[in-house]
Amino acid sequence: MNNTTHNHHEHHHSSNFLQQAFTNPTSKAFKHWIAIINFWIYVSCISLAMETLEPFATAYKSLFWTIELVAVGFFSADYLGNVYFAKSRIKYIFSFWGLVDLISILPTFLVILDLGALQGAKVLRILRVVRVLRVLKMAKAALQELSNKVKSSNPLITNLRIYFIALFSVVMISSSLMFFVEGDMYSPENMAIGQAALDAELKIHPLPAGSPPEAAVFAPLDPIGGNNIPADKHFFTSIPATMWWCMVTLTTTGYGDMFPVTFGGRLIASVTMLLGLVLFGILMNIVGKTLMVFLFGESMQESQDSKASKEHAISMLLSLKLIKPEKGAHLLTLSEDQLKDHLDRL
Repeated sequence: MNNTTHNHHEHHHSSNFLQQAFTNPTSKAFKHWIAIINFWIYVSCISLAMETLEPFATAYKSLFWTIELVAVGFFSADYLGNVYFAKSRIKYIFSFWGLVDLISILPTFLVILDLGALQGAKVLRILRVVRVLRVLKMAKAALQELSNKVKSSNPLITNLRIYFIALFSVVMISSSLMFFVEGDMYSPENMAIGQAALDAELKIHPLPAGSPPEAAVFAPLDPIGGNNIPADKHFFTSIPATMWWCMVTLTTTGYGDMFPVTFGGRLIASVTMLLGLVLFGILMNIVGKTLMVFLFGESMQESQDSKASKEHAISMLLSLKLIKPEKGAHLLTLSEDQLKDHLDRL
């Protein structure tokens, strides 16, 4: 009997621990689980980027796939846990964050199932871009932290962490989209197809004598200008190469050493530049607040603001003659929580 009670107690403790990990952002279990998930998001995203870069793609193919499977194992557990502990499971599954969680695992399961339609290189490239959207899972954790106002011993660290999550997410998504939209034109598969088509055409219609040797080499067509894109304009050949372009674009300096030539590429570049301005504004705000603390000793907490707003609210009530002066003096002595309780009772 005693043994049964002990087992039951252990089972209850473990299920309670799991529930805390998925439902209570202030609990240790939740923080540890989020840290594990974030670690695997970083690792899987860096692995995804390296998969596009030769010679690493070929040399470490099995390692990249192993990393992907382990990461997706953790993401699957996260998805199932969120569904199981959700207040309304159907609502969670079709919510924005529920779909983000699903998107982070679905492409890999499609590849594992090895469906006939997924054999094309183009489809695999689309799935890779979709897999990158798992960085949004980190944004979900950061927003939960903000919305639940988890008390942080150092608000600066929290702000910087959220900033770097936003920066990493933008760099990963923007680079992957640019690599897919722009780099797809001169991907090895498309270059081989284009070259084969050109060779077949040259057999029927040979080049006139004295033509330059470049005329027999396939060059993809720029959809905007209608000109051929020469080999020295093939910039976005891998995600790590595209990340360099993304960083200089986000900091709005723009080296001009890499630039998109397609309409889709320019659209992505425009959005990336706008996001760069937003991120720069956020960073200046964080740095500005920190400088105020270091230089002028201002508090990071907003206690001064809340005190001022409390005085303002009470003076408004007095001016509207809704409370007597002695009542106003008494309210000023109350803390914010006591004041809320007092107003709730009114």
